[in-house]
Amino acid sequence: MAVRIRMKLLGRKHRPYYRIVAIDGHQPRDGRVIEELGSYAPMVRNTEERVKLNLERVDYWASVGAQPSENVAVLVKKYRKKLKKQAAAAPETPAAPTA
Repeated sequence: MAVRIRMKLLGRKHRPYYRIVAIDGHQPRDGRVIEELGSYAPMVRNTEERVKLNLERVDYWASVGAQPSENVAVLVKKYRKKLKKQAAAAPETPAAPTA
């Protein structure tokens, strides 16, 4: 089975909403999925909240040979960059001393 990581279209006319899924490559775009990995809502005004991904599962599927579509690959790359930026900006809190 050739597994692909791609977007499944949901929503309504002029208001798209996508789920990022692991799916058999022979299934139609909106066909039966193996696992849902996240979502993408391009109509959300706040760009920080448009993409939500479970990167652990995306990495798992990539490690077992799943190929992401071009659009999903771009979204994953940007999401990783955003998370690294947030982690670097977050101040490290020292561990509280135990008594």
